[in-house]
Amino acid sequence: MAKPGEISEVNFLTIAEVAAMMRVSKMTVYRLVHNGDLAAVRVGRSFRVTEKDVNEYIRRSFYDAG
Repeated sequence: MAKPGEISEVNFLTIAEVAAMMRVSKMTVYRLVHNGDLAAVRVGRSFRVTEKDVNEYIRRSFYDAG
C-alpha cells in the first residue's frame, strides 16, 4: 500500500489537459514548461505535469488588480 507523499499518489496531466484546465493553448503550456515557470517530467517525447504543480503555478500567478 502506498504511503502518503509517494510518487504513486501523484496525478500526472498531459500538456493538453493542463491547457484545458487553465483555458490556454497547448503552446502556452509548452512555453511555461520550457521557460521553467511550470515544472514538468519528460516521458519519451512528451511531457507530464503534476496537478500539484499546476495548482501551485496558478496560486503564484494571482495578483491583486484592485
